[in-house]
Amino acid sequence: MRDAPGLFACLLIFQYLCVTMTEEEKTRERQFKEEVSEELLALLPDMCTRYHYALDDTDKRMTEYVTEVVSNSDRHNLYELLQIRRFFQMLDRYEWKSGRVKKFIMFYEILRFNGAYGRTRYRMTTVQVFQFANIFGFASPDGRRLIRTVYLFVPRKYSKTTSAASLAVYDLFFGDNNAQAYVGANSYEQAKICFDEIRAIVQDFDPTGKHFRVNREKITFKDRGRDSLIRCLTANAKTQDGLNASLVIMDEYAQARNTAGKNGADLKNVLTSSMGARREPLTVIITTASEVIDGPFAHELEGVKKVLRGEAEADTMYAALFMPDVDDEEGDPNTWAKVQPHLGVTVQPDFYEKEWQTAQLSAENMLAFRTKLLNVFAVNETKTWFDDKRAQSLLGNFDIGSVVGHPDCAVAFDLSVHDDFSAVSYTLYDSLSKMFYSHTDYYFPEGALVGHPNEQLYRLWHEKGYLRFCRGDRIDVRMIANDILSRSRIVNILRIGYDSYKSQDLVNILISSGARDQLVSFSQTYGNFNLPVESFEMLVYDSPPRIVMNNNPINAYCLRNCVIDEDRLENKKPMKISRYRKIDGTITMLMTLGLLYTIER
Repeated sequence: MRDAPGLFACLLIFQYLCVTMTEEEKTRERQFKEEVSEELLALLPDMCTRYHYALDDTDKRMTEYVTEVVSNSDRHNLYELLQIRRFFQMLDRYEWKSGRVKKFIMFYEILRFNGAYGRTRYRMTTVQVFQFANIFGFASPDGRRLIRTVYLFVPRKYSKTTSAASLAVYDLFFGDNNAQAYVGANSYEQAKICFDEIRAIVQDFDPTGKHFRVNREKITFKDRGRDSLIRCLTANAKTQDGLNASLVIMDEYAQARNTAGKNGADLKNVLTSSMGARREPLTVIITTASEVIDGPFAHELEGVKKVLRGEAEADTMYAALFMPDVDDEEGDPNTWAKVQPHLGVTVQPDFYEKEWQTAQLSAENMLAFRTKLLNVFAVNETKTWFDDKRAQSLLGNFDIGSVVGHPDCAVAFDLSVHDDFSAVSYTLYDSLSKMFYSHTDYYFPEGALVGHPNEQLYRLWHEKGYLRFCRGDRIDVRMIANDILSRSRIVNILRIGYDSYKSQDLVNILISSGARDQLVSFSQTYGNFNLPVESFEMLVYDSPPRIVMNNNPINAYCLRNCVIDEDRLENKKPMKISRYRKIDGTITMLMTLGLLYTIER
């Protein structure tokens, strides 16, 4: 049980938790993936021969994609495998029109899209070829395009905008003579991103404006050869009667909410309900996960998964879902590659690594990483780990400078460079009383004080002896090294844990001072913090508590700033409220607990 947060904490502190499955659901998905992987792998040689007309004869990239996914199922999620299985099942039931697929691919690859070096033509990736082939290739018994609804559930930077823009322009040129393509979103800004790309493509075809009338929210033909149009609409737009949509593109539909009044769901319903007269209507949902776990898309997504699993029928639907499997770790590069098939293509190879590092800075950043880059629905709750009363109760009269008997001790440090304080924790265990005692020292570069958001607070702490200032505008690692070596004369340091990020200078000094055997890199992963977090909770909530920290208010300050976040595997780790509300002392204290619990004696 945790303390209920006070009003101030409720306003400031947010804990972000991934929407998780039950163990039974996880087991079912593991087994399902294993079965589907084995089934597809066994059938792969026959598939490539039997369905040659839909693979190589359509585009060799079809074969490349299917072979890669089936042959390396560990690199791809369950639903990516299921879409391939469904593709072959559909080929057994419906006619395949390779010419339609080839026509669209040729069209797409002559378009110029916005890029880092200006407007550029792009060759479709293998996954894009497979997706568009599914949309255009299948024909119903009367010869019309089979697919009427498309779900592309992908992380940010996947090329959602180019996919949507190409479909809209294709409908303008090759759809019904009076085609009406609508681009919708929950916000005007979001809808305009896609529509502006469409406008730029059309202007590429008609730079002098001879054939098209292009304005802020609408594109039409000037001549009367075709009456087709493309229009930008938003959830707040006044939707007019008389719409006759042939193509509806809903961008970032996962952000729509089930609220009364005008929202993305209302707009989608108005547009799709106007498609009844169309021979080949198409609704395309292109979105990334969000915090809206009870919105219309989250519910639709569960239905889509059932169709891919074969538990429901909807042959006129195509879906591509990119998300982690149940056991995938959030910080694993293999997970990043699994959820982002364009990693290294439209996304820089090191983008996810840098964003993962940024995600460690706060719960808000971690939420954004999960929803936008891992494509996982997540929610927030107003729970703080410890309130002020509980944090203050852990401060006692323990002073590491007064210990006798040279007791065993674990040490850990977490260093800043120049923008904030660094922490070094020393934790002892008394086997007779079964008590833990932890002392933390805090350091700050005096030259970085002026203008810092916490300047007055840090000056007060320094005056009272709680925060030590280093000369200059950088942390003095030699000063910290000397303090650790000085402490080693009164305690027996078994391990010195450190985060390898920004720690090399201090590590080198300690190695040169003879501490090589004690130094241990302490990974900052959720899995590595789960044991010390749960152990600390047990120590704190025992009666009386079995851990005492030195009487420094910064210790309580760091504890109050913590929320406990859980990754998708339910491992726990403290996160800070915001950039300037530090938790470094809590992190180093937990690192020392982790070291003590795992030392082999």
